[in-house]
Amino acid sequence: MSFLTDIQNLDRNNVGGWPQSVKIFFTALLCAVVLLVGWYFFVSDQQDSLNTLAGKENQLKQEFATKQAKSVNLEALQQQLDEMQDMLRQLLRQLPSKTEMPELLTDISQTAQAAGLDTELFQPGPETPKDFYAEKPISLRFVGTYHQFGTFISGVASLPRVVILTLHDVSLTPKAPAKAGAAGGGQLVLQGTVKTYRYLDDEESAAASKNKAGAKK
Repeated sequence: MSFLTDIQNLDRNNVGGWPQSVKIFFTALLCAVVLLVGWYFFVSDQQDSLNTLAGKENQLKQEFATKQAKSVNLEALQQQLDEMQDMLRQLLRQLPSKTEMPELLTDISQTAQAAGLDTELFQPGPETPKDFYAEKPISLRFVGTYHQFGTFISGVASLPRVVILTLHDVSLTPKAPAKAGAAGGGQLVLQGTVKTYRYLDDEESAAASKNKAGAKK
């Protein structure tokens, strides 16, 4: 009780005359206040930084786990990629080669004639090399009946080599009569550009890739 009595009887104008126990109490209280203020302004900032680093640590752990999972499957994925590339090369080998291309164009033209189509235009253009293949455009104009065009398409599909024809700006329209009032005889006109394809050998493929890389620079 004497300590509480000393506090109650303190003379604020005579701090030096305060009892020793009271001085120690207020000194300890002042130190506690200073420490509390220091914690608030310094330690709390450090705590925020620690929380930020902890969040970043969790993010890095997740990224590491994701990359580790990918690295585990990398060998299997590489094997699948190699198998797909082998399949692609095998499919490309079924396309005509460079030496077979002229003969293929002749076969297409002769197939049209054998189907009874009237070939008004059949003009191959310069080919364009791609990564693994080359495409060759053909400007054409065929005249014939619907049945004859069906026979032509069936004949092209029966050629020994795999023939791919893609249509570009191609139209199929009824043939206009030669004279006014004359009938077209049910004939159709197929005209436009088609493209056929051949595979590139290893040397040609390497040259095409080199030219493509040079064009990007």
